[in-house]
Amino acid sequence: MKELYRKHKEIILYALFGGATTAVNFIVTFALQKLFGLSGEGIEFTVTNSIAWACAVTFAYVTSHLYVFENKAHGVKGISLEALKFLGSRVFTGIIEMLMPTGLVAIGVTGSFLTFEGFWAKAITGVVVIILNYVLSKLFVFRKDRQTAEQKTEE
Repeated sequence: MKELYRKHKEIILYALFGGATTAVNFIVTFALQKLFGLSGEGIEFTVTNSIAWACAVTFAYVTSHLYVFENKAHGVKGISLEALKFLGSRVFTGIIEMLMPTGLVAIGVTGSFLTFEGFWAKAITGVVVIILNYVLSKLFVFRKDRQTAEQKTEE
């Protein structure tokens, strides 16, 4: 079991913290609705969902930086640049998450599951977004060879 963890540590931690990120999103949404009486409709839902998304992305950045990709970026400049790249990549995949289900339904990916209309379009989109988030984090945000070179130039 330890060997399996060592071999796939990054992906296991990514999945674990991804689940925790989703939980943060749901908990913040629920807390805002209950503590401040915000509804799940209209502009109140948009505000609640936006705050929850911001909290979840912040949580995802911190856990990805510290635990998943074990990033060594340091200093205000290094961490700020990394955080901006992370935020930019999440905004990019967020746009995909908003637009892709509609596009999939338009080309015929329809069907419901337990009365959830558009389930398959949403499910396919979710898988694509998770993969894109991982790839962008691995190759763009927390890229180790670039960090090593940047750190050497700062020293």
